[in-house]
Amino acid sequence: MTSKQINSLYFKWLCELVCEDSLIIRLKDFKSLLCKLHQIEFTYSAMFPMDDNRNEDGIDLRYRFSCEKGYDYRMVAFFIDCKPCSVLEMLVALALRCEEQIMSDALYGNRTGLWFWKMIDNLGLDKMDEKHYDESLVEETIDVFLNREYERNGHGGNIFIVEDERYNLKAMEIWYQMNVYLRRYI
Repeated sequence: MTSKQINSLYFKWLCELVCEDSLIIRLKDFKSLLCKLHQIEFTYSAMFPMDDNRNEDGIDLRYRFSCEKGYDYRMVAFFIDCKPCSVLEMLVALALRCEEQIMSDALYGNRTGLWFWKMIDNLGLDKMDEKHYDESLVEETIDVFLNREYERNGHGGNIFIVEDERYNLKAMEIWYQMNVYLRRYI
């Protein structure tokens, strides 16, 4: 298997984790957005060293892929794990953690896609389907997110928005932002 083939299969697998027919969100409708998110490196400020956990969760998805699909982990290490964590990987991994460790409920089934698309919606990228895709807007939005240039409540480019003056999301690690968001709105 070539590098291009394994990377293509991995990207498709990532997208399948969050794009389901039951959610009426299909990969073909948002492929350009998801591709772009996978091309952008997830970076974080040294002021929030624990955000490295989000980075590592994204990288760990590569080995989850290897295990679930039966690919030799050495092939994944050689062809995929030679790149930094992408924004897409971080967001998918965070959505999985949200579902599997905090919000899991057999009554509702797997809602990983729901958490992922709530983050995309909060970023203001939910309209970036194939008909309305604007690459420069996506790049600007992700730049605002990565550089924490959004408002303290998350408006203007964060994956979580919390309408509560007690919280300054710009001063919180991503994990704590998610927990505040879930406590307030879910």
